[in-house]
Amino acid sequence: MTLEDYMLRAIAIAEPFKYTAKPNPVVGALLVSKETIISEGAHERFGENHAEINAISKAKKELGKSFKSFEDLTLICTLEPCSHSGKTGPCAEAIIETGIKKVIIGALDPNPLVAGKGIDLLIKNGVNVEVGLCQDEVKNQNKFFFYKHENSKPYITIKIASSADGKSHNLDGSSTWITSKESREDVQEVRALYDAILTGGNTVIDDNPRMNARVNFEVNQPKKILLSNKDDFNMESNFFKNSDVLVVKDTDIHKVIKDFQKLSYCSVLIEAGPKLVNAFLDTGLVDEVIEYKSSEPLGKKGVSWLKKNSTIENFGFKLESTCKIKSDIKKIYRK
Repeated sequence: MTLEDYMLRAIAIAEPFKYTAKPNPVVGALLVSKETIISEGAHERFGENHAEINAISKAKKELGKSFKSFEDLTLICTLEPCSHSGKTGPCAEAIIETGIKKVIIGALDPNPLVAGKGIDLLIKNGVNVEVGLCQDEVKNQNKFFFYKHENSKPYITIKIASSADGKSHNLDGSSTWITSKESREDVQEVRALYDAILTGGNTVIDDNPRMNARVNFEVNQPKKILLSNKDDFNMESNFFKNSDVLVVKDTDIHKVIKDFQKLSYCSVLIEAGPKLVNAFLDTGLVDEVIEYKSSEPLGKKGVSWLKKNSTIENFGFKLESTCKIKSDIKKIYRK
């Protein structure tokens, strides 16, 4: 295997944990002796050991069997080892303590708490460090994490379910499903990818949504954010049940988005009514729109998602992909 093969292997072992490590990045690590993989590790769950620590712990069980000394091993990890203490200790220090002399890193950590400091610590302690192997693949795997730290705001996506004629719901408030059961199941997997889901007060009151990711795999559930200056919510409603909800009463959307930088969320999914959706679109700070479009119209009894004669493209988006889900069409637009 080449070094690139090893790095691609490290990326692959990290991938299954994208739903449980968030809002942290997913990271994979290998310890290699010549052409033999001694151990593998991944950052499996938020708050638990990082990939490098898991790989080192497994390798210690092979010390004296598969290899004689950690000095003979090369550590291959997808992201720069951390140098600060958070929920876990500094990975760079743990690497140094083992005696490992060579580390190959996929990409620098964009988080200012790390951002080259882990590499500097390794080099100062005599470790040979190489950076940039499969960097694009690592960044793509952690798209939201890199985006937040490079743009000082989380990646913001709006999700809408639209009738064939671009309507959101019935004007009289009567309940109706816009899209198919299969599309609604697809939404659950989309939710599972995001760190937070934001909605408005009218949606909580009118629709009584759960707004969680109902999937058949382990997931670190997205944080719920309620953007509303209302006070008369039924705290027993679905949205609040078994959830720690962040309530934001500020009506300045620009400020709300700016304040997200202070929080741990790297991605926010907005599921709200037309008024709040348009308020976010008007800021120009939304990065993606996911539209599930039904084949059935609502007609004059429906409320439009967008202002008259407006389109998603008018807000600066380009259609990136289209796929069919039963009788619906799923469209993804990006800036």
